[in-house]
Amino acid sequence: MSNTSPSYIMYGIKNCDTIKKARRYLEDNGIDYKFHDYRVDGIDDALLSQFIEKLGWEVLVNKRGTTWRKLSDSEKNAVVDAASATKILLAEPAMIKRPILVSSDGCYLVGFSIDEYNQFTK
Repeated sequence: MSNTSPSYIMYGIKNCDTIKKARRYLEDNGIDYKFHDYRVDGIDDALLSQFIEKLGWEVLVNKRGTTWRKLSDSEKNAVVDAASATKILLAEPAMIKRPILVSSDGCYLVGFSIDEYNQFTK
């Protein structure tokens, strides 16, 4: 990577298979990016609030992952709005849908597909 600001920031967890595929895509295509690992670099209320504002809390809550499935029914049923989603996602960052790719001009993309990345990184 160069000393200039990267064109993209990818948010996620390093050992996630989808993150690995997305990172490989960026690297194979020579796309400059910085990786922000929630477990290493953390996530705070300000960053999560920014994601929720741009994407909506419903998009961010990964209901297909192991962390969600481990929650009790009452915990799952309590995730009903941005405030409740923020609380649980800060406590369990592995539950944030990933990757989140943010361009230097402030556009956001959640998840990974080659077609979407082709469009997003043009």
